[in-house]
Amino acid sequence: MLKKVKVEDAVGMAIPYDLTKIVPGEYKGPGFRKGHIIRKEDIPLLKDIGKNYIYVLEISPDEMHENDVAHVMERWMKGENVSSEGPVEGKITLIADIDGLVKVNADAVFELNMIGKFSVSTIHNNTPVKKGNRIAGFRAIPLVLRKEYVSLFESVASRYSYIVKIMPYVKRRVALITTGTEIYTGRIKDRFRSIVRAKVEEYGAELIGSTIVPDDESMVKSSIQEFLSMGAELVVCAGGMSVDADDVTPKGIASAGAEIVRYGSPVLPGSMLLLAYKGSVPIVGIPAAGVFYKVTVFDVVLPRLLAGDIITYEDIARLGHGGFCRHCDACYYPYCMLGKGW
Repeated sequence: MLKKVKVEDAVGMAIPYDLTKIVPGEYKGPGFRKGHIIRKEDIPLLKDIGKNYIYVLEISPDEMHENDVAHVMERWMKGENVSSEGPVEGKITLIADIDGLVKVNADAVFELNMIGKFSVSTIHNNTPVKKGNRIAGFRAIPLVLRKEYVSLFESVASRYSYIVKIMPYVKRRVALITTGTEIYTGRIKDRFRSIVRAKVEEYGAELIGSTIVPDDESMVKSSIQEFLSMGAELVVCAGGMSVDADDVTPKGIASAGAEIVRYGSPVLPGSMLLLAYKGSVPIVGIPAAGVFYKVTVFDVVLPRLLAGDIITYEDIARLGHGGFCRHCDACYYPYCMLGKGW
């Protein structure tokens, strides 16, 4: 229960919750912290932030303060490789402890928000993050909440193995096979190697070797097999992915004994993506769009592959929602909507 008291009559009382102060364009945060004992000199400052009254809390045995609720929520929200800060103004923020791939159980987030007494907010599932990035925030909406709702939150959360966690990248050994007779014969310069190398090294992987082969199914096959024998943990096949008769990279991947997960993706650019697995080793075929556009479907799938996440046929199908790149003048990928459908 809350009891309303004029600030002039509240000297000596403890502030029961953080009081927000806003200076447009400069600051938004606590003007006074929970537990601060009000002094006479605080009265003008309280009025400056619009507080002519404060509320004195009278919490019954079947209720909990918002900060205590936030700590209960924290136990369920904070998964592997995640730390937290707060509560500040009743909110706890989750922070990435490592560089990695954020995994958010969107069904759990939806169900918890359906209770109506909690605010659970996260970044998108499968977003690459750096250590120190903020990835989620949550709080109870009322200042004081009945314990029955806290128990309901715990009941819902307990049905899920995680709500927010981070998968670390594994320093994988990557091999690159560039396909194209025009590149093999030197008619045009290979651009795939520098591009793919930069992309995989961004996530801590190592390019252990690369080769250029003509549009020849058997040579694509033998190159894949050779790199696998060298211990490659991810094989990237670049070029030769269209429906043209000369483009035989998909056939070469299949001939090498890989199981094709999906050929074609609902992401533009990059609709001719191919994903396959040879045992536990992913083999990904990327189309020529990979050298023309800064961001393609390859950038969407690569972090998951380097984190050891298994990508399914259905995962790729889900990428259609939000899979259309608008080629913005200033690119903010991965902090945009591209590739957030899965």
